[in-house]
Amino acid sequence: MRAILSVSSKVGIAELGEGLSKLGVEIYSTGGTAKELAQAGIAVHNISELTGFPEILEGRVKTLHPIVYAGILARRQVPEHMAQLAERRIGTIDIVVVNLYPFLATVSKPRATREEALENVDIGGPTLIRAAAKNYADVLVVVDPADYSSVLEALSHGDPDQEMRRRLAAKAFQHVAIYDTQIATYLRPADELFPQEFTIALEKAQDLRYGENPHQKAAFYAEAVRGGALTGLAGAQQLNGKALSFCNTMDLDAAWNCVRDFTSVAVSIIKHTNPCGLACGDSLLETYRRAHGADPVSAFGGAIGVNREMDAATASEIAQTFYEDVIAPGYSPEALSILRAKKNLRVLQIGAAEPVPAARFGGPDGLDFKRVHGGFLVQTFDTHSLDEEGMKVVTQREPTLDELTDLIFAWRVVKFVKSNAIVLAQRLTTAGIGAGQMSRVDSVQIALRKASDRAVGSVMASDAFFPKPDGVEEAAVGGVTAIIQPGGSIRDEDIIRMADRHHLAMVFTGHRHFRH
Repeated sequence: MRAILSVSSKVGIAELGEGLSKLGVEIYSTGGTAKELAQAGIAVHNISELTGFPEILEGRVKTLHPIVYAGILARRQVPEHMAQLAERRIGTIDIVVVNLYPFLATVSKPRATREEALENVDIGGPTLIRAAAKNYADVLVVVDPADYSSVLEALSHGDPDQEMRRRLAAKAFQHVAIYDTQIATYLRPADELFPQEFTIALEKAQDLRYGENPHQKAAFYAEAVRGGALTGLAGAQQLNGKALSFCNTMDLDAAWNCVRDFTSVAVSIIKHTNPCGLACGDSLLETYRRAHGADPVSAFGGAIGVNREMDAATASEIAQTFYEDVIAPGYSPEALSILRAKKNLRVLQIGAAEPVPAARFGGPDGLDFKRVHGGFLVQTFDTHSLDEEGMKVVTQREPTLDELTDLIFAWRVVKFVKSNAIVLAQRLTTAGIGAGQMSRVDSVQIALRKASDRAVGSVMASDAFFPKPDGVEEAAVGGVTAIIQPGGSIRDEDIIRMADRHHLAMVFTGHRHFRH
């Protein structure tokens, strides 16, 4: 048997080479891989000995030769193929072990040039992999060091079975596809937001306990993006608790996204991806208490997100209620000890709040994907921020400074609530939230019921315009004093008149925040 070993990652390659050598496999290699094997005392032939042709163009051309590819691609069960090899004195290649230049790591360097990037576009490697994977029935192709031991084990017992060969071939084609995706993403112009064709490079971060329901299987995949480090929830570390399920992961993501949008201390409590309580404040403990107090019934079994290091006092307060998940950028030793006492509570630590990705194509991290039957919907993230110039007071009464502060807070919260979305807020704390209703007035009624007495003196945010004045009237009767909404309804004049009738202040933003 003959093998070609040419790898970028040298992890485990000496052990593999030694194992193959002991099995009597004749090894051919290139450049750094050949040097690594030779230094380990393993007999290795340079690829030039096989081809009779030297490496040229600074190593750009090494394995691209008919002798190499004929030896890989010849179908052993086809007499004409084997006769042609014999006629030209070409031997078969039975094992190909290749992984590719670190393109993503190269382009992630702060001052990486286009020339450096292109020099790290592997040509021979993907070609070897594809040729071997195409002929997997006869050629064993290995791209992952994690497979070295199982491959050696199978070879030591004779010929690896076709199921193993097919699995390794599928993995090999996927390896090349991810690599090509990273290169295409790097070269694609920044203004080409939605190209005619594009792929996403994903790597499995972990298997999940189950999907949305226990009878569904699930896994979490991380995006391979420029910079190399895993971002967002993919880069979080679980410090305590049961393994994550699909729903836990969704709620933790929602909890973190809510609080990372604020620069002041913020605490969110999430239930089924909707916030049931969110507050901003000066101290973490006081802010948590207000967030929990916004809807303590719904908070039970929820997920908590905080955008500051968790302290012992807040952890002690949290521990008094049953929660499924907690996520924070850090934990004091005392806080972690308190939370770990609840063995089933999932405690995750995530990197400091990075900005919400802008619409760009340095990778799919700047785009939002939603699965529909037969395809995907793709959009930029909702990163629109409200400024005073974008707000227009449309009622006779202008909001007071306190009302305006709460209106802006409620407007930032409402974009995290499923449509139709209504948020009541007072003193930088949600008072009541109505989410996911088919009628906007139903969402208003739910928010008022959730708020109860806290509705009096609160402000209200609506993620989209009011189609009729009934929602505004319900809010006024419930004690709301000011409203922020996009405007744009054909009945805006009726809605403004209703607000004026109840002496409400109303602000139009000109933008909506639908979330489906």
